[in-house]
Amino acid sequence: QVQLVESGGGSVQAGGSLRLSCTFSGFIYSAFCMGWFRQAPGKEREGVAGISSDGATRYSDSVKGRFTVSTDNAKTTLYLQMDSLEPEDSAMYYCAARDGFSSFCPRRTDEASFFVFWGQGTQVTVSS
Repeated sequence: QVQLVESGGGSVQAGGSLRLSCTFSGFIYSAFCMGWFRQAPGKEREGVAGISSDGATRYSDSVKGRFTVSTDNAKTTLYLQMDSLEPEDSAMYYCAARDGFSSFCPRRTDEASFFVFWGQGTQVTVSS
């Protein structure tokens, strides 16, 4: 049974930083694809970053150069380092995953339908 658990959200002033974590377990295969999404009230869910198990990454234009996605060496935790935060980054952040190899990873990690498993979300609030 795959489980994804996010943590690390909170409130920060504009220009500050936060690091989100997503611990994951239960994958059958050693290869996987993971992503970070966010959704603000009244807005569509946005795929902000994705990473394959071999380290290839993708970022949305809105966060490129400010956010960094990574996994730990043990491949049990997904991170999203968020720097130079802006009020527009305020949202509920979700991690998402699909087990096994996909040649479409990380290219399609901006598509919510690409993922099978989802965490419960963690709130990020950036004040001006």
